[in-house]
Amino acid sequence: MDFQNEFAGKGVVITGACGIYGSGLARTFAAEGAKLCLTDRDQAALDALVKEIGGAEDSFAIAADLGDAGSIEALIDAVGKRWQAADILLNNAGIYPSSFLLDMSVEDWDAVFDINLRAPFILSKGLAIQMIRNGTKGAIVNISSGASRKMRRTACAYSTSKTALDRLTKGFAVELSEYGIRVNALEPGFSAGSSVSKLSQTHVDRLLSSIPLGRATSMDDVGKATLYLCSEAAGYVTGATLTVDGGNSIGSMDVYQDKKHAL
Repeated sequence: MDFQNEFAGKGVVITGACGIYGSGLARTFAAEGAKLCLTDRDQAALDALVKEIGGAEDSFAIAADLGDAGSIEALIDAVGKRWQAADILLNNAGIYPSSFLLDMSVEDWDAVFDINLRAPFILSKGLAIQMIRNGTKGAIVNISSGASRKMRRTACAYSTSKTALDRLTKGFAVELSEYGIRVNALEPGFSAGSSVSKLSQTHVDRLLSSIPLGRATSMDDVGKATLYLCSEAAGYVTGATLTVDGGNSIGSMDVYQDKKHAL
């Protein structure tokens, strides 16, 4: 899909910008000529990313602790002072620690919900208020997961937070519709390599073998889908969830018998 410079000069805020999808989304929107506000925990890593990918004039990076409400408010204030209002918010940051519920501490449970749910709420609220005051008909995309519909052991906190994020997406979509602000969710599929939640190669190989379309989600998959949700082509789409996971959340290629293939 050719977006014909639709994003040139648009202000895009991306959380978790140094992660797998965050850095990929930053490159995607930079290639479309957008100006970027990139945020993550490490200022040096953010500065290196901005230097690498560029972005339109007035792009900037600011470190923020999404587990701290005051740090999030400082980020919102920085966007307002720099741009008056963003055009697009991508709530991408998320953590997914592996733990059985009986082993999980209350502190770890709270951390998952702070990053995966509370931060998107505070950011969406704060940046939407700026959009409304500025007359900006913006777009918000929450990076969700098929885990919101597919419970598994050792990932209950993550799955539950993403289920709640889906409901938050629909709630904001309803309440912001009168201001012309669209809110949607994107569910990427599996992609290994997170520096926050590391996975063994054995686990990665097993997951890849069970995906119906037979491969991990690529950044090209996620980037194009996100551009679409933020574009005029999706101008009548709000409160929706777009799943881009090769069929991973709807079924599995695992076969529980000796015969592994049809025919």
